[in-house]
Amino acid sequence: MLDAPLLAGAAGVVVGAALTLALVLARRFALAPRDLGSDAERATHRTLHLAAAAASALRGGRDEPDAARAAKHLRTLLAADAVAIVDAAADRVALDGPETLTASARRIAARVRETGRRQVFTESDGDAVGAPIVVDGRVWGAVIAFASPVRGPLVRATGDVAEWCAAQLELAGLDASRAALAEAELRALRAQISPHFIYNALTAIASFISTDPPRARDLVLEFADFTRYSFRRQGEFTTLAEELRSIHSYLELERARFGDRLSVRLRIAPETLATVIPFLSVQPLVENAVRHGLEPGERGGVITVTSIDDGTHTEVVVDDDGVGMDPEELATLLDLDATSTHVGLRNVDARLRQLYGPAGGLVVETNVGSGTAVRLRVPKSQPRHETALP
Repeated sequence: MLDAPLLAGAAGVVVGAALTLALVLARRFALAPRDLGSDAERATHRTLHLAAAAASALRGGRDEPDAARAAKHLRTLLAADAVAIVDAAADRVALDGPETLTASARRIAARVRETGRRQVFTESDGDAVGAPIVVDGRVWGAVIAFASPVRGPLVRATGDVAEWCAAQLELAGLDASRAALAEAELRALRAQISPHFIYNALTAIASFISTDPPRARDLVLEFADFTRYSFRRQGEFTTLAEELRSIHSYLELERARFGDRLSVRLRIAPETLATVIPFLSVQPLVENAVRHGLEPGERGGVITVTSIDDGTHTEVVVDDDGVGMDPEELATLLDLDATSTHVGLRNVDARLRQLYGPAGGLVVETNVGSGTAVRLRVPKSQPRHETALP
């Protein structure tokens, strides 16, 4: 049988452990609100989260925004009984709430569109406040919040939300315009594949048909590969490896015309081949070197294409030992408003600056009689840029 002192000691240990555990749990619960922030901080975080979720839905564009998903988040944000987003032009209603409110939402949106003002309405199925969504100076639609009763804070908040929705739709329009501009610039670069080059390439192919049929066949395949890549429709980005394949086809066609007067050197770091680059960003630099660097001279020359792994960036340099140009003339031709035959060089420079900032443009080193070196640097990490499917 155990002694009384031993039993008392064991009981004391158990009680002490229980008290310690209770104190730890009490402290954790006491500190939990502080770890998560104050009530005001948590409310701010929740509001920002809902606004971000609604923004991603609206940024799909003014033509096809995911208004239903946005209405769901805005209903929570406004703490309303129901919220509707009505596209006035198409009379589409995205309602988060009872379907019986659809007709009321249409009537309120029509009234808001007529007056262009925020208003409070009393409907048979409940009170509501409607505010116009004004995009580019016209009423795109309306945000309608249903509540019983409608109080002043909800009226003001609904107006603010309508203005915020308008800003998101305008930003979506800017995104679409930027994409259209990028496509237009690509079309301009494709247009630089001049009839003169096509005529010369086909003439060179024809000259080998009788004397060297296998060579003519290979050149036809190179021509097909070059044109297929240049006129492809998918994606604004590609890999350096894909661009180099197209450059190879282009230079094979030019070699058929220049013969021994055109030499090409490739100094490509293998680890750079997978780098994502803007589509048609290196190829126009090579074409520029042939047309404006080597073709004007009688002796031809050497074109060197180099790629270097520079830590966070891949650097690509296209160098020729041709006629070169005056640096002041170079500054003029890179001016977006200038008229020049070096359109490809200027377009590549503009696209790079648009994608990577003012410091992301081309760096060109040249002088009369000293050749030209054109350098571009592309960040290796570009999570928002995707290459086209092969």
